[in-house]
Amino acid sequence: MLRFLRLQGVIVRNYSKMPGKKRAAEKADASAAAEPSPKMNKTSTEWKDIDFKSDAKDKKGNSWTLKISSWNVDGLRACAKKGGAEYISHEDPDIICLQETKVDEKKAPEEFKVKSHPNRYWLAAKKDGYSGVALLSKEKPLNVEYGLGDEEHDDEGRLITAEYENFFLVTSYVPNAGRKLVTLDKRMDWDPKLRDHLKKLDAKKPVILCGDMNVAHEEIDLKNPKTNTKNAGFTKEEREGMTSLLKEGFVDTFRHFYPEKKETYTFWTYMMNCRAKNVGWRLDYMIVSSRLLDNVADCIHRDQVLGSDHCPITLLLSQPK
Repeated sequence: MLRFLRLQGVIVRNYSKMPGKKRAAEKADASAAAEPSPKMNKTSTEWKDIDFKSDAKDKKGNSWTLKISSWNVDGLRACAKKGGAEYISHEDPDIICLQETKVDEKKAPEEFKVKSHPNRYWLAAKKDGYSGVALLSKEKPLNVEYGLGDEEHDDEGRLITAEYENFFLVTSYVPNAGRKLVTLDKRMDWDPKLRDHLKKLDAKKPVILCGDMNVAHEEIDLKNPKTNTKNAGFTKEEREGMTSLLKEGFVDTFRHFYPEKKETYTFWTYMMNCRAKNVGWRLDYMIVSSRLLDNVADCIHRDQVLGSDHCPITLLLSQPK
């Protein structure tokens, strides 16, 4: 999740950089603020209005048999209070990966410790209430590893790797470049290390990478690209990092299926009712090894699910063999 508000339209004097999302509303999106008769963000999910069924098939015509979901929950305790844990029972994924949990296992809310997913793995940041990732699985993985083997990054609780019989699943909460790009160097240190980690895994088994990648890769992936080229999440450096990853034999599954689909996002700041107006960014991805692509049936944005400033995303695929 971008932890900083992106300006989404008209540039306002003195507000040319992204403020933190918890800052005052007057520093929120200028274009959204200018609209008359403002739409209001919804506060609760209308579960009955969401169809979680899918008849999607893979390239060979096989029905999907494996469902993996990913969600930046923007604080697991806060998400639970908003009813977010209900998403698991409605979606019923085989595996669900969570980012920005902001808790360790002991402090995780009971609502997310569901019986359907007894195999739970948590990596918290050393700093309390910051970052953190988790993986909840129906099936027990063969092996689980935490972090990249880099102390600075691993202390922030950003990555879990789970090995299953026929694939690796990696969930990640990628570092944000920060307001005024103060942590862009840290981000630039992260990207090649993640890339190398995935390449080593891919040499053994196909890889599925999911999570908050903290970048809108192309102009189509955010509402107002022209005013955000120097803001975290849409700098040339971050975008090139994603391009470099994909060139290593990985595929952004959503854009594979929907290469021209516009105004489809996974993050909206809480400020100025941006979600109601769909002023957002696509920051969350399901990325797979290219040789796994024929097994993928669909990648879905659950943009009607509330509880966070991100929405869940879901990958449907036939079980790799």
